[in-house]
Amino acid sequence: MPDSPDRQEEYLENRLRKRDRHLRKWARRESVECYRVYDRDIPEIPLAVDRYGPYALVSLYERPYEKPEAEERAWLDRMCRAVSRVLEVPEEHIFRKVRRRQRGSGQYERVSEEGRTAVVQEGGLRFLVNLSDYLDTGLFLDHRITRSRVRDEARDRRVLNLFCYTGSFSVYAAAGGAASVDSVDLSKTYLAWAGRNLDLNGFRGRSYSLFHEDALEFLSSARAAGRRWDLAILDPPTFSNSKRMSGSLDINRDWIDLVSLCLEVLSPGGILYFSTNSRSFRFDETRFPGISLRDLTRPTTPPDFEDARPHRCWRLERS
Repeated sequence: MPDSPDRQEEYLENRLRKRDRHLRKWARRESVECYRVYDRDIPEIPLAVDRYGPYALVSLYERPYEKPEAEERAWLDRMCRAVSRVLEVPEEHIFRKVRRRQRGSGQYERVSEEGRTAVVQEGGLRFLVNLSDYLDTGLFLDHRITRSRVRDEARDRRVLNLFCYTGSFSVYAAAGGAASVDSVDLSKTYLAWAGRNLDLNGFRGRSYSLFHEDALEFLSSARAAGRRWDLAILDPPTFSNSKRMSGSLDINRDWIDLVSLCLEVLSPGGILYFSTNSRSFRFDETRFPGISLRDLTRPTTPPDFEDARPHRCWRLERS
């Protein structure tokens, strides 16, 4: 029999206090304003708790069983009060979401019209996040280290960011001194958001281009035209069946074509960062003879996600 809500609230409060005490020191040292404090650490409390500066986001994972809506709402109220006390965030600054198993492109669809946005800082850069309207805020916290690596390698390079979402990799590349940054996404909403993030950090002009296109079609056209980049980022959704696509994207099925096309548009010595959050993904290194490969999954997993394996990541370099 599960513990009472009173006990669960106490368990959550104790766990949050321990984790935040540890992570807050690290965050202050690394100038990190947004980080994950809790992620289903206690099975009976299926929540993710993220700090976004003066705000907090509490996400309830879909339960494997039915629970009356009123009962669930009252339970979540209690858990949010615990979050408020421990993180010292006013309850009106706590945002709630329900994360159900995603099918298709649901992860990127609007779930609210509140429009509650904030500008947060990471790595000395500024990003617009939306705390209310989508399941994800616009800044994937688990890729913090990957973004930093891209910044470190971007100087004087032509950079291509595919499935760019809100352009956080593009901003980091620009901050690293990239010669140019091309950002590609099929969503006008996210592409405009990427433009705002670039603008927030003072990156304007023809060196920072936004392309409203399907990534596969963009790559095929670029290959035919002989276009080349020195550094590419490929972080696609696991699955997408957008009406604007001619078919569907399944990363477990299509990853070889995507990675191969990316390698074909890289200049000699060019670098590709490929990442996926698909749990069932299998990477086959034998598909790319002559390519220098490194599995960066562990080195790119930050301390606030070290027990979650939120993504897998590889660095591929053309000889």
